Amino acid sequence: MLNAVVIFLIAHYVPGISVSGAGTALVVAIVLGLANIFIRPIISFLSLPIQILTLGLFTLLINVGMLYVTAFLVDGFEIQNFISAVIASLIISVTSWVIGLILD
Repeated sequence: MLNAVVIFLIAHYVPGISVSGAGTALVVAIVLGLANIFIRPIISFLSLPIQILTLGLFTLLINVGMLYVTAFLVDGFEIQNFISAVIASLIISVTSWVIGLILD
């Protein structure tokens, strides 16, 4: 639920990211969570050598990829350019980390 609020705020403040409404933001949060559960571990495992060479910075590209997968699957969620996706990915990652720290 908190991730849906973050996604809705990102769509409002980050140019190039658009969400058609609060319900769509909730669907985006659910689909992004499912993509992170099922798809991301496989991609992370397959790209482990690249992640080691880049000292983990390739993980940011994996997160951006998960956003693009979500945008492909959810109508009403659009990403206009790569820079917007990187900014949104950073914001979502940091807020999810902070939320995890608070809830633990």
